[in-house]
Amino acid sequence: MTKKTVVITGGAGFIGSHLCDRLIKADFKVICLDNLITGKLGNIKHLLKDKNFKFTKRNVTKYIDIKGKVDYILHFASPASPEDYLKFPIQTLKVGSLGTHNALGLAKEKKAKFMLASTSEVYGDPLVHPQSEAYWGHVNSVGVRGCYDEAKRFAEAITMAYHRVHKIDTRIARIFNTYGERMRINDGRVIPNFIYQALRNKCITVYGQGRQTRSFCYISDLIDGIYKLMSSSMNEPVNLGNPREFTILELARLLIALTGTKSNIVFKPLPQDDPRQRQPNISKAKSLLNWLPKIELEEGLKRTIEWFNLGI
Repeated sequence: MTKKTVVITGGAGFIGSHLCDRLIKADFKVICLDNLITGKLGNIKHLLKDKNFKFTKRNVTKYIDIKGKVDYILHFASPASPEDYLKFPIQTLKVGSLGTHNALGLAKEKKAKFMLASTSEVYGDPLVHPQSEAYWGHVNSVGVRGCYDEAKRFAEAITMAYHRVHKIDTRIARIFNTYGERMRINDGRVIPNFIYQALRNKCITVYGQGRQTRSFCYISDLIDGIYKLMSSSMNEPVNLGNPREFTILELARLLIALTGTKSNIVFKPLPQDDPRQRQPNISKAKSLLNWLPKIELEEGLKRTIEWFNLGI
């Protein structure tokens, strides 16, 4: 039986590299494209000698040419942390617009199924809680975070346009806060920030009063959801995240307990447009994909701390 071929843009990134692992184990041929502005070769180094894996350094905002048959295109290329998209706002907008357009063009040419890695950031600072896929969002298009939010909102719009006009078989995963091994310690997201500060006995920085909430999904749970969505027939957006909600202050105190750090918590002003609440309604994923996250926050944090400990 001929193996199916999947192209993963952003495949050397945090989520993309775990997805490469999962699909190689599921007996796919994987073509990984990444320009490495935020991805790392180290994330996929263990795959480079696998005959079913191929890495090409490529900027997908330029024309994508792939030889041979392609069955799936998973578009995961994009800076994804505030640290990254504030540093690379134009690149973020380009990969969400031109990159998505090019990846969809390849899907059209190859008659391949297409998946977009979208984000909970399409909901902005939500006025509806928890957030379901029917909610349109509350986004500041000209704020500092607008480069990421609007890039993903445009990417969703063009994906659905290609589905309606060109009959591309599409999937849209709205990914909520995800954490785990292979996150960069300096990527600016709250869990690696807190772990870095705790392991070095630095002050743990909490913005505002720490009452803003997040819902944290461990990487293996997310990859399971992505794989189930990829294998489904669901064309419209689906939330993937852990619905258990924590305040940022609760997270800081939990990490202090788990690491045994001598760190103290310090409070700083909230960044512009920082969402006050973030919690996914995953009823669609539960009913249509039979998916539920399994890893509790404490267990996932222990695994993540252990991984960072090995690298620090």
